[in-house]
Amino acid sequence: MQYISTRDSSVRVCAAQAIAQGISREGGLFVPESIPKLSKEDFEQLQKMDYIGRAKTVLGLYLTDFTAEEIDRCVRGAYSGTFDADKPAPLRQLRDGVWMLELWHGPTCAFKDLALQLLPHLLTTSVAKVAKGQKTVILVATSGDTGKAALEGFKDVENTEIIVFYPEDGVSPMQKLQMDTQDGENVLVCAIAGNFDDAQSGVKAIFTDEKMRQQLSYKNMPFSSANSSYWGRLVPQIVYYVSAYCDLLERGENLQSGFNVVVPTGNFGNILAAYYAKEMGVPIARLICASNANHVLTDFISTGIYDRNRPFYTTLSPSMDILISSNLERMLFELCGRDDKTVAGWQADLANSGRFQVSDEVLKGLQALFSGGSCDDEGTKQTIRDVFAATNYLSDTHTAVALSVYEAYRKNTQDTVPAVIASTASPYKFAASVLEALGLKVPADPFEALEKLSSVSGTPVPAPIEALKGKTPRFSNRIQGQEMREFVLKHLGVH
Repeated sequence: MQYISTRDSSVRVCAAQAIAQGISREGGLFVPESIPKLSKEDFEQLQKMDYIGRAKTVLGLYLTDFTAEEIDRCVRGAYSGTFDADKPAPLRQLRDGVWMLELWHGPTCAFKDLALQLLPHLLTTSVAKVAKGQKTVILVATSGDTGKAALEGFKDVENTEIIVFYPEDGVSPMQKLQMDTQDGENVLVCAIAGNFDDAQSGVKAIFTDEKMRQQLSYKNMPFSSANSSYWGRLVPQIVYYVSAYCDLLERGENLQSGFNVVVPTGNFGNILAAYYAKEMGVPIARLICASNANHVLTDFISTGIYDRNRPFYTTLSPSMDILISSNLERMLFELCGRDDKTVAGWQADLANSGRFQVSDEVLKGLQALFSGGSCDDEGTKQTIRDVFAATNYLSDTHTAVALSVYEAYRKNTQDTVPAVIASTASPYKFAASVLEALGLKVPADPFEALEKLSSVSGTPVPAPIEALKGKTPRFSNRIQGQEMREFVLKHLGVH
């Protein structure tokens, strides 16, 4: 299996190089040269396996330059003893034909754990294959959950240094506390003035800065990343959609017409993983893209025009407060017949003018796969309240966006095929917002808010969040976006 760049398909690298390098030199994203297929017999075998077995099988199809022993070591290192009941991605039935794919049972209580517990193992194995002896510098821009999950995954991993940037006013108090209290000798956290797109653009600018790359090469310190646009982060996410299908089969669900997948997304990575699973043979009927008030993706699916020149809203679902959806580039590459020049042109237009428009043919292909919808903060709170009252299921603010969009989709289309809704974070990460949505007074002390939510819902506070009580923040860095380059160089001792 070789990997090519979305902006220059003449670039060809092995899986280890794609994971170690992160992004192609001209700024394109790595995609598999072909998408592997799973047969009916394959799914029959996968159905009998636990999550570790399923992950090893799926990853083995994409990481063909890894040995079976290496994949086994990576997968077991990521998923053994790190998730509740050793079940990283359990399905929970909400009502007939509607299932919640709970992706927040890991060490940071968010879906990013499914990838970011595995990525350090994949990255260190990859670097040993293609660049032995190097110290990898991992730069991360986060809208909340990726930062903590990456910090937790990479803390004290040998020959790595991880630097996380987050928007100062664009994460929840609990997300901020999770990052600023992170332990580990190789970690650094910094807030920036601005929003997530400013942080993401700053990291991308560093990655494509040839002078900076040369400065670091003298110290044998290449860049990589844990952001969702990097292949080593995306490929583990495919696994849980394959696994969800196997679980539905095991439960005897009627899937003759397939099933829909609903994903709350800002950067388009989580839903793109579902697309890859569909291409592999998982019978996903519709991919339903759920946005919050920053509904740039919903508008794109509707019109074929991607336009980030619009107001940016800070919402109750901060991990989706994004106007530049990096992973969409991979989907565009597939929709335009893998025409790298067309994709490069669209990305140049986005960088220069903040917008681009796809052809009618590409829009038709997009709409054949995806439906889109959005939900504002009031709708988010109403959904949390209504779903809890009707089913006793407590959702976080991001999952509530997906639930709201799905109900609107079902009402508008009368589509009643089974649905799997990605539940992307524990409600305890956003306790204040959830309590407010339930119409309850929010205590000033965030840990009192956790206890109140536990009492109301009859569920325990997750141990990783409970453990934050009494921890003193280690990091209080704050810079402007344009200072990110010098901040990184100073930390690394490069002048």
